[in-house]
Amino acid sequence: MLNSSSVTPVIFTDLDGSLLDHYTYSFAAATPLLDELNSQEIPVIPITSKTYAEVIRLRRFMGNSHPFITENGAALFIPKGYFNKKPKGFSANGDFWVMRNTQSRDYWLAFLFEKAADFSGEFETFSSVVEKEGLEGLAQLTGLSTQQAEQSHCREHSEPIIWTGSKRRRSAFIDCLSNSDAKLLQGGRFLSLGGQTDKGEALLQLQKIYATHNPSKDIKSLAIGDSDNDINMLEVADSALVIKSNNHQPPALSREANTLISKHIGPQGWAEGVASWLQSYSY
Repeated sequence: MLNSSSVTPVIFTDLDGSLLDHYTYSFAAATPLLDELNSQEIPVIPITSKTYAEVIRLRRFMGNSHPFITENGAALFIPKGYFNKKPKGFSANGDFWVMRNTQSRDYWLAFLFEKAADFSGEFETFSSVVEKEGLEGLAQLTGLSTQQAEQSHCREHSEPIIWTGSKRRRSAFIDCLSNSDAKLLQGGRFLSLGGQTDKGEALLQLQKIYATHNPSKDIKSLAIGDSDNDINMLEVADSALVIKSNNHQPPALSREANTLISKHIGPQGWAEGVASWLQSYSY
């Protein structure tokens, strides 16, 4: 499929609703292509609202050994030794070099309940669900197993929010927090509260590192997503692949050039779109 010595494709992918099925969280339909990409050493980089614990587990199942980005751009993880030296701005943490782009989860929880006191009773958070109903309640809410729900709850830099109030009050809630130096991103199911980070900024950070450590290569990035919280990365990558969803409208992009829209949903659409993108190169 690829035989150029000068071009390095790098794939940045959302998970839920894109590489993973919206309901089952399976990536089975994309497995043959993932295996092919792995054999050709083409990086597939999760860039997701998911946590470190969730991505570590998924990478193990996928046989993925590449960097990843968690909690909507809040933290970048690069396996130690992946590049010939530790990238500037990163610190060592276990098996990874890590860059953290925002404050801790505890900071954002305190921020939320201070700034959103007028909206009490109109929202829940993952933390409040676990406090009231335990991990079983979070599992029921998310459709995850109890073990998976525990991993989803292990957040470091953000807090998912379940809005239960009216649409009008939801807009006021978002404005209230967004006007106070926080950022609220709408994912496939939940709002996510965190700092002024996003997937687009994190993609550019990591793409620059790839370019710095591979000066003889022309790095070509593909961003893949299905939701509004993917818009920033879909806009800034060299190419964009929007995954069709049966649950919501596709994210509205400003760009038109180098943009693909899948015909199928979830991992089937992922495999279809990535294969089409790779075929667009001439060698």
